[in-house]
Amino acid sequence: MATKRKGGGGKLSRSQVVTVRLDPKLRYAAELAARKQRRTLSSFIEWAIEEVLTDNEMSEIDWRGEEEKLTLMEAAEKVWDVDEADRFVNLAFEFPGLMTHEEQQLWKLITTTGAVWADWAGQYQHGDPHVRRSGLRLDLLREHWETFKQVAEGELDKEALPQWEESSPGT
Repeated sequence: MATKRKGGGGKLSRSQVVTVRLDPKLRYAAELAARKQRRTLSSFIEWAIEEVLTDNEMSEIDWRGEEEKLTLMEAAEKVWDVDEADRFVNLAFEFPGLMTHEEQQLWKLITTTGAVWADWAGQYQHGDPHVRRSGLRLDLLREHWETFKQVAEGELDKEALPQWEESSPGT
């Protein structure tokens, strides 16, 4: 007797589920295109998105002030990290113009919280828009990531954030 397999497909990890609304005519056209490629509709949509990301470019100004062209996929790969806090910081430093209003609020909260910055007193002033990545204590940000998000969303007061205590050298 053969053993029954659990679920179909290969050993690839499952993708995340995204719910989208499509105009009925667009959905029908996508279904026909999927049939033509012998794909499921979800596989076709995933393929089509990947095609758009690899075929379209965006411009970036690098640290030297020179324009650099990246595909949308290259830009995504540049900021991607499995850790949400790391991914957010990468986005803030690499493509701040792509941040939503809510993400900008969260970033401002992070940049004005001295406890997650090395040498806050010497290098950073509250709200300094020119913070350096090397000064960020990513380990502390990761540790308090959920708290930062909750404060930014108004679910917690700022007092819940890690506090920075000023100390003199040698103490």
